[in-house]
Amino acid sequence: MKAFDVLIVGAGHAGAQAAVALRQQKFAGTIGVLGEEPELPYERPPLSKEYLSGEKEFQRLLIRPAAFWEEREVQMLLGQRVVLVDPQLHQVCTADGSVFQYGRLIWAAGGHARRLSCVGAELAGVHSVRSRADADRMLAQMPQVEQVVVIGGGYIGLEAAAVLSKFGKKVTVLEALDRVLARVAGPALSRFYEEEHRAHGVDVRLNSKLECLEEQDGRVTGVRLADGQVLPAQMVIVGIGIIPAVEPLLKAGAEGGNGVAVDAFGRTSLADVYAIGDCALHASAFADGAQIRLESVQNANDMATTVAKAIAGVPEPYQAVPWFWSNQYDLRLQTVGLSLGHDQTVVRGDVAARCFSVVYLRQGRVIALDCVNAAKDYVQGRALVVEGVQPDLEQLKDASIALKSLPR
Repeated sequence: MKAFDVLIVGAGHAGAQAAVALRQQKFAGTIGVLGEEPELPYERPPLSKEYLSGEKEFQRLLIRPAAFWEEREVQMLLGQRVVLVDPQLHQVCTADGSVFQYGRLIWAAGGHARRLSCVGAELAGVHSVRSRADADRMLAQMPQVEQVVVIGGGYIGLEAAAVLSKFGKKVTVLEALDRVLARVAGPALSRFYEEEHRAHGVDVRLNSKLECLEEQDGRVTGVRLADGQVLPAQMVIVGIGIIPAVEPLLKAGAEGGNGVAVDAFGRTSLADVYAIGDCALHASAFADGAQIRLESVQNANDMATTVAKAIAGVPEPYQAVPWFWSNQYDLRLQTVGLSLGHDQTVVRGDVAARCFSVVYLRQGRVIALDCVNAAKDYVQGRALVVEGVQPDLEQLKDASIALKSLPR
């Protein structure tokens, strides 16, 4: 049985950053990282963008090379899935029966792609885009594919649709709601991206209800809609969110549900157990104090640093500003803040010129910005979100007035 002063479960952005931050905080104890995949920690956002398009090879996705971890005496324990946590014995058990002892446990297991529940969900040719193996399976099948159906109009689905349309595939996006990006953005941004995808030849269908996937010889051949229409497809991409990987912690008695609940320092209700990243349910000042999960690189990295400081004895509460990005075609979307609960929006810039920002307000105060090819607004808008600025709306609309110049 191997023992570590700090054992990190999960070798994604959060787990890797936790190990890095511990060493940066001069933590001298032993560190082990249990990863479910066989690869060293790597960046996941490029999987549906540069990696899928062939612009980046896998080695360029590695967060750090192997030598980095060896030099800092961080032991990578890859290809191991944790199935049991014993908080009394301070042990975890993996699927192959291995047992690991910990002094402190950092749970950074992220989540698994949510699967379809309809008939045909397990057919060959049905993909998610969550891991390198997922993307590699898609790339291997690509030469045999002419028609693709993407189920889910969130960022992952739209990014994959953009790449596949560049490859010359006939792509259809099915969204169950009345607009794409409905859970993360306002109508103005949704309509803009719907039109952009249609302009690139993507068939975007809203209010779409799925009945089943059709097959021949175990491979998907089409998607049947609730109205009986069948869309031919040799490839189906499912982008309908993730299920947080917290079952072992919840079974061990940790508080939570849709994620595991943590306090401002990343501590769960279990002694010496922390949780960070996609699976951590935390109160956010940028969501009016609500308990939320954030699936972003920023959240993974910043929560990891918060926990590392707590373990190193220099605790600082988690107060990081949320930010995200998405690349589709030649469009760079940058988001700062959370638009949840907004009651007003202001569009500044030129939507037709594909350079604009959507500013979200609640009770007159700026809470978030979505910036399309408008990096200056993104950089300067951060302060408006942090300070909760209550701007003059006419000045806010005027793109000739820099956001940093708005009266406080």
